[in-house]
Amino acid sequence: MLSALMKPLVRLNVKQQLILLFLIMVSPILILNSYGNYKAEEILKRHVTNAYVELNKQNFAIINRDIDTVNKITTTVIQNPILQQLNMQGDDTVLERVERYETIEKLLGSYSQGAEHGDGIFYSLYVYDPDNYYFFAPNFPQVKKAGVYFFSTGEEPYWFDQVVHEKGRGYLMFTERLSPQAENMKTLTYVRAVNNIYRGTGTIGVLVVTKMESKIGESLKSISLPDGEIYLTDMSNRVLASTTNSTGEVIKLPEGAESGDPEGTRDVITDDFIYVVNNNHMLGQKLVYKVPVKALLQQQNEMKQVIQYITVAYALFGIIIITYFWRSLMTPLQKLAFFVRKFEPGNRVPETPRRGTNDEVSVLISSTYDMARRLNGLIMYKYQMELKQKESQLQLLYQQINPHLLYNTLESIYWKSSLEGNVESAEMIKELSKLMKISLSRGRELITLEEELEHASAYIKLQQHRYDYVFAVIWRIEPDTKSNLIPKITLQPLIENAIIHGVKNMDEDGEIIISASAQDDVIHITIEDNGYKQADYEAIRQVLNDESPNPASGYGIRNINQRVHLHFGPDYGISYAPRREGGTVVTVKLPKSENQE
Repeated sequence: MLSALMKPLVRLNVKQQLILLFLIMVSPILILNSYGNYKAEEILKRHVTNAYVELNKQNFAIINRDIDTVNKITTTVIQNPILQQLNMQGDDTVLERVERYETIEKLLGSYSQGAEHGDGIFYSLYVYDPDNYYFFAPNFPQVKKAGVYFFSTGEEPYWFDQVVHEKGRGYLMFTERLSPQAENMKTLTYVRAVNNIYRGTGTIGVLVVTKMESKIGESLKSISLPDGEIYLTDMSNRVLASTTNSTGEVIKLPEGAESGDPEGTRDVITDDFIYVVNNNHMLGQKLVYKVPVKALLQQQNEMKQVIQYITVAYALFGIIIITYFWRSLMTPLQKLAFFVRKFEPGNRVPETPRRGTNDEVSVLISSTYDMARRLNGLIMYKYQMELKQKESQLQLLYQQINPHLLYNTLESIYWKSSLEGNVESAEMIKELSKLMKISLSRGRELITLEEELEHASAYIKLQQHRYDYVFAVIWRIEPDTKSNLIPKITLQPLIENAIIHGVKNMDEDGEIIISASAQDDVIHITIEDNGYKQADYEAIRQVLNDESPNPASGYGIRNINQRVHLHFGPDYGISYAPRREGGTVVTVKLPKSENQE
């Protein structure tokens, strides 16, 4: 199916493809603009709502952190030993009670934040004193003042028993009036019962933190909503703190945002407002965001204009890009396509067009023209090589005729000398004939070790007859190595070196040992002599590794080493070393290989 869709595109030329590319680039922007204008309101609402949901979670976490800070301070106050020693019975003197009262009042005043500015939170302790034990203490609680207040039967605040019933759990509570004797002033309080931690039972009083709406209000006002409102309410939607000074009022939430909803953050979008409600049933609180939709629509109109500007700018940019590519890409490529269609290998290649730049198109044009020239050069080179190959084949045929003619002639001379009784001459001719026969070896480069040893033996006998050499030759050849392959005429130059540079002038004291052994997958062939001359092994190593300053020296052994490398790889070859008993030993390292003929 994909190939069926691609066929029409493949049939288009580059010009048509560029126009199609421009349409593909511009069309999505036009479609997106139309669709965006149609769906912008819904998308904007949803995106902003999601952002407000995350913001609401963070805001609620900050408020809970502030409440937790207050809770920790109340814990510190409750654990104070002086406060824990407070009791409503005993034989303490009035002076001792006054001192204890003042100490606790100073303690609570030290924890009150911003008391000097009148906008902080204030810690107060309410203690039930049925016998009027602390008669001297004032009994007129104030919202903006920290202190210790004692009350007797009939004077207790309406919320006192409820807080004691919570057994030390602190929570937020909105109060119309702190006590019957207090000023008539609404405030958000954090209340917590003070249990007697020394006795383990009983309640000393209730710790009340007033003006919590100012502390929580700071966290609420730090959030900026466009014409929006923020409320912290209880589960009955009564406002505990807000950004609109509506503390104590009950707000109405749309369906789906009531207290019966699941724990966590919910959002409800109506025609006029976006509500984000974070329900925390464990704390009994809600954090409500109320944002008017029209404030967002105003941003939407601005966004529409931005999208239209972007669309126009994008279309103009696309036209500029297409025009640029048309002039800088299409025209040179059309000329290149014309050259490629008209070019015939072997014909003259015109001069490469110059564009004055070094971009990819220039490199492509230059490379194409250079490739055409190289193609012409390769065609000419191939033609010349074919001529030389035919000449070499003819020359090789001529060269093969002469050795065969010489070999046959030597055989005839050998038989004639034998018949005439010239035995020694006949033997020399026979050995020379063997040398010629094995050298030819039917054109093979690799022969068996047995054939190579026969060639080496013929050479040694020929040299002994020619120069009356009387040195001893010892053969130590393992039978299973004789069928192994070896480049022909490998041992003869090495034996020649052993004779000339080793045992030549030693008469019967001279000794050459030729050995062949197999070890794992390797064949070692060694040629040892007991010559008395000291060899320069470092110079020999340089010759073998092509490091010699005089390339003409050591040509024979270097040639052998290179032939072994060519046939079997760089892990094999020849090496020279001094012989333990005196003299030199050369080792030929070959892989195990059988003759397949």
